[in-house]
Amino acid sequence: MPAASANSRKLFAAAALLGLVPLLAWDASGLDSVLASWSASASGFPLRDNWWLTVVLHDGARRLAWAAMLALSLGVWWPFGPLRRLTQAQRLQLAASTLLAAALVSLLKSVNAASCPWAMAEFGGVARHRSHWATFFVTDGGGGHCFPAGHASSGFAFVSGWFAFRRQAQRLAWAWLGVALAAGAVLGIAQQLRGAHFMSHTLWTLWVCWGTAWLVDALVRWRAARMP
Repeated sequence: MPAASANSRKLFAAAALLGLVPLLAWDASGLDSVLASWSASASGFPLRDNWWLTVVLHDGARRLAWAAMLALSLGVWWPFGPLRRLTQAQRLQLAASTLLAAALVSLLKSVNAASCPWAMAEFGGVARHRSHWATFFVTDGGGGHCFPAGHASSGFAFVSGWFAFRRQAQRLAWAWLGVALAAGAVLGIAQQLRGAHFMSHTLWTLWVCWGTAWLVDALVRWRAARMP
C-alpha cells in the first residue's frame, strides 16, 4: 500500500477516535435543548409537518437512499459508472459497509429509549430529558427509539465510499465523502427542525457510520495482508 494511502487511513482513524472528545463534550454541554428551542415553542415544533421536510427531505430522501444502496449492492456483480474503477472486492466492501452502518444505527435505535424532542415536556410532550446513554437502561417517559438519528444515516452511511475509492481515485473519493457528509447533515438538520432529533443524535450517527466504514476497511486490509 502506498505510504500516502496508509497515512490517510491512519489520519482518518485518528479523526474517528478524536471525534469522541467533542461529541462527549457536546453531550455534557446541555446544548441539545437550547438548539432545539430555536425551532420550537412550549406547544411543539411548528415545522413538524412541513411538506418539504416530511415529504421531500424525509420520505423522498429515504427512498432515494435505499435505491442507492440497492444500486451499490447490484453493482458488486454488475458494475456501472464509477464502480467500474473498483475491483469486485472493493465494490463488495463499499456495499457491505454502507448497509452495515445503516443497519447498526437502526439496531441502536431499536434498543434505546431516548425520545424525540417533540416528545419532551418543555416542548409540549410528556418525556423528561435523560442522557441518551442512560436510556439504554431506563425510559424517559416518552415513546423512545430516537437515538441515534436514523434518517441522517441515509447520507452518512455512504462515507464508506471514501475508503473504497481512495486508492484508485482519490479525487472521486473526496467528492464522494463530501456529498455523503453534506447529505447526512442536511437530512439531520431537517429532522431537527421538525423536532424528530437532537443535534447529538445526528452527530453520533456520523460517528457510528464513520467508525463502521473504518472498521470494515481495517478488517479488509488485515485479511489482505494475511493472504499469500
